[in-house]
Amino acid sequence: MGPGRDHISLADIGQALRQIRSACCRIQRPIRIMEVCGTHTVAIYRHGIRQMLPKEVQLISGPGCPVCVTEDAYIDLALELASKTDVLIATYGDMVRVPGRGGSLERCQPAGKVQVVLSADDVLALARSNPDRIVVFLAVGFETTAPATAVILQEAIESDIQNLCILCGHKLVVPAMKALIDGRNTLIDGFLCPGHVSVIIGSNAFRQIVDVYQRPCVVAGFEPLQIMAGLAEICTMLAEGRAGLGSVYRAAVTPDGNIHAQQLMARYLQVVPARWRGLGLIPQSGLAIRAEFGRFDAVQRFGLAWPDHRESPGCRCGEVLSGLIWPDQCPLFGDPCTPQSPIGPCMVSSEGSCAALYKYGRHVR
Repeated sequence: MGPGRDHISLADIGQALRQIRSACCRIQRPIRIMEVCGTHTVAIYRHGIRQMLPKEVQLISGPGCPVCVTEDAYIDLALELASKTDVLIATYGDMVRVPGRGGSLERCQPAGKVQVVLSADDVLALARSNPDRIVVFLAVGFETTAPATAVILQEAIESDIQNLCILCGHKLVVPAMKALIDGRNTLIDGFLCPGHVSVIIGSNAFRQIVDVYQRPCVVAGFEPLQIMAGLAEICTMLAEGRAGLGSVYRAAVTPDGNIHAQQLMARYLQVVPARWRGLGLIPQSGLAIRAEFGRFDAVQRFGLAWPDHRESPGCRCGEVLSGLIWPDQCPLFGDPCTPQSPIGPCMVSSEGSCAALYKYGRHVR
């Protein structure tokens, strides 16, 4: 798998496996690689990649599902906003089922009160078509979706849309990776880095993980052969005793990322400390609306206060998100927590580790 190759043939899967096995023979200990992205987690389960690998290679899922890491206090604020007669909630689909301490948007609100949107254009159109109501957009996600929130703000300002505001809950990936190594899970040997996020932030964003923490980082796409190629690079680096930065997704990811998207985010959003469900408060790991655009901040507009944070009793999503336990080691997994009646967000999201294991076979582990 030479440098710069993005389209890997089927024959290369054997080469990737040979690389991985050779590395395992040289290292002679378990290799713990975290796939940060929820899309990677689902692909790994769906395609049976764990079963293909030597037993020494342990793939662990990380906090790369934005729905899963959204704290219950955010959901409680969304419920409080939704209870107001003049408010219409706009949200991406998975968020409607995430439980807070007061329930979920799906169960607690009447039909039509919560509108599922697919894009920034949908949010703006909703505000324009409902001039007598205030549309509150639930802005969650990593750097992949944050530029769209910035676009909403830019368009609302330029078009003088007055009945729109945002409950901002965006998170940043690299600070969470640092927090894991700093204390939550020091046994991580390397990271399979997310493809979608890296399109925006660039592969160089992971350089600090490599240089400061001496952990190999490789960006990969979501096809099985891309994942295998990324794992092979990480294992080879570990066998050679070096921490390197690599990418097997160069068709979509550049070293510096999407500069225009980064500038757009920087113009309308600022980096702040953020609380992650199960992981606690992580410095400089979230995005908030800049003070000069505070009229679009739902918390300010409605004079709200953030509720105290509280985890669901018995739910161990935080440990799952940190790679400390397998999903089925949570006492709630499968009974009573299922995708049909989720208790924790890792079972709600289609990219959650618990939902992926439940769907694709609990025999995997």
